[in-house]
Amino acid sequence: MNPSRCVACWECVEKCPKHVIGKTGSLWHRHVAFNDVDACIGCNKCVKTCPQGVFFKADEAFLSVLSKFGSRNKTSFSIERLLPLAFVASAVTGIGLHIAGHGESFEVWLCWTWAHILSSLIWLISAVLHIKRHWHWYKSIRQKGIGRKSRITLALSATFLIVTFTGIVLIACVEGANSVVGAWHYRPGLLLIVLSLIHGFRRMRKK
Repeated sequence: MNPSRCVACWECVEKCPKHVIGKTGSLWHRHVAFNDVDACIGCNKCVKTCPQGVFFKADEAFLSVLSKFGSRNKTSFSIERLLPLAFVASAVTGIGLHIAGHGESFEVWLCWTWAHILSSLIWLISAVLHIKRHWHWYKSIRQKGIGRKSRITLALSATFLIVTFTGIVLIACVEGANSVVGAWHYRPGLLLIVLSLIHGFRRMRKK
């Protein structure tokens, strides 16, 4: 399966006689997923039905390996659905933390800090799983090069790494409000929000 080609028409889901294929994602990020690999009977209806060429025939050795990771894939797909919600929670608590840092109440700032750390941790896990799902796209850049559509995604990925690194430094250094590291984390964080929204809206238009 090449999920990057999927346009979420769901024709393959309806045609699959054993319900091997399911849906994953929400809002702008939607594509098909293998729900139960062990139930596949190799009828190839998905290959014949899909107008985008998402599916391809696989030999028995490949199916044997894939079946071992079936339950793991299903779990990671479920976690990946948290991505939009975790993103919103991390963005809101991050902005709230920045505003609280200019206030006089340490208790309020501390509450926003923990809320932002927890929501960002969930978002980090779901984002890593999301990147792992589409790792083939990053590999394809070596062959196809960086096109116009790839620039936003690459900028988003680079900003994500910066925000993650500065966030870890903030926790490790235990720096307080209005710190220098905090500023380096907050500003790229705002850029990350903008790039994520652009990436999301472009995915919505594509669907």
